[in-house]
Amino acid sequence: MILTVIMVLQSVWLYISEFAGKDLEFIVIAKFIFYSIPISTPITLPLTILFSSIMVFGEFAEHYEFAAMKSTGISLQRAMRTLSVFIVLLGFSTYYFSDSIIPASYQEFINLRRNVVKRKPARAIVAKRFNELQGFNIKVDSKYGDNDQYLNNVVIHKTTPNKAGNFTVIKSKKGELISSVNSNVLSLKLTDGNYYEDLQPKKYQDRQKIPFIKSSFKEYTMNLNLGDINDVTVSESDYAKNRKMRGVRLLTKDVDSFSTNLNKNRKSQFKRILSSSGFKKTYKKVDLNCTTEDYPNALSDFFDLKTKKNIYTNASRNVKELINRIDVNQKSIRRRKSDLNKFEIAIHEKFALGVACIVLFFIGAPIGAIIRKGGLGLPALYAFGLFLVYHFTGIFAKNAAEDGSISPFVASWLSTFIFMPLGILFTHRATNDKGLISFGDIFYKIGKLFKKRD
Repeated sequence: MILTVIMVLQSVWLYISEFAGKDLEFIVIAKFIFYSIPISTPITLPLTILFSSIMVFGEFAEHYEFAAMKSTGISLQRAMRTLSVFIVLLGFSTYYFSDSIIPASYQEFINLRRNVVKRKPARAIVAKRFNELQGFNIKVDSKYGDNDQYLNNVVIHKTTPNKAGNFTVIKSKKGELISSVNSNVLSLKLTDGNYYEDLQPKKYQDRQKIPFIKSSFKEYTMNLNLGDINDVTVSESDYAKNRKMRGVRLLTKDVDSFSTNLNKNRKSQFKRILSSSGFKKTYKKVDLNCTTEDYPNALSDFFDLKTKKNIYTNASRNVKELINRIDVNQKSIRRRKSDLNKFEIAIHEKFALGVACIVLFFIGAPIGAIIRKGGLGLPALYAFGLFLVYHFTGIFAKNAAEDGSISPFVASWLSTFIFMPLGILFTHRATNDKGLISFGDIFYKIGKLFKKRD
């Protein structure tokens, strides 16, 4: 409960700008807290198991409970048996929780945030930063008036449907928000400004000229329809893009779809580059049936002087365009590959979470029995230290997997694979009443090794 409260407070602090000054009801804040609790489970649950196992078994060892058990013939493994069965069942339950409850909570969490932000658009505009508002990104230097309806130095980036990026920019010195209680339309009245729009011609040569439209205005009014703004839900496209909202079955379909589209995209891009390079036309002019005696020393000897001149002229004209196109295609493929890796990581994370809970228990329980300290002192130090190593190892591995440096499977399971041998080692040492690390034995074995060499 303590760790959950900490993570919820972190979520509140992270999204405080979206909730401050909106006159929200208590039920809205309660929903926000309720939906954020399952989302924090992948961090709080493993840390809770590690922390509590060290505390409980450290408390037993500190008060010589294990000594009493061993005197009656009860070993450490037998003392851990019931809890081990419970942890294994918890691991299976965690998989179901991460596969169904967490995606549903995350979807409701996103819906709630959107509803809060778009509930009162006039108050959603915060000064000195960009504010996303139903197809617009609005930034103002300051607001004033009884209801902060007057704006200074307004900058608007208008998104275009079915296009990635902002191609329209509107700037004005003054602005005013106009709305009525019973109206579903919020009007933004701009005065003394300019309108800019970048054009995107179909031909690549025309795009190199960077065409645009510019106009000025004394007064310009933008209307925002608020008819359905209080019932905002996640669209199907947003749902498909966000891997945190999907279970294993849907994620598997997404991975197959992304993989198929990626392969098709690679082939189509290769064909486009090959056709634009002119290599096929040149290749047809080469006589491959010549004998070895007639075979020239260089490929250019296949062509006459006129053909060579045309080849070099075309190559000089097209090389920059081809290089730019290849760079763009490579960035597109890397982005698609990164999305594919993220979805594969999301699949493995759902399985790895339950196994991690089991592994961390078999690390925390032996450590608690070895250090023989309960409470919140030394156990907390060990727990947080081990969890930081576990957590940041997973983060670094997942970041490496997103750009293709390592496999998504390895990245998702790396922390578990590292800690699993440690759990076996610590359990073995705790069973034999050995310390956490016996430096005396290590130095003795090293000295014995050098004696054998002498």
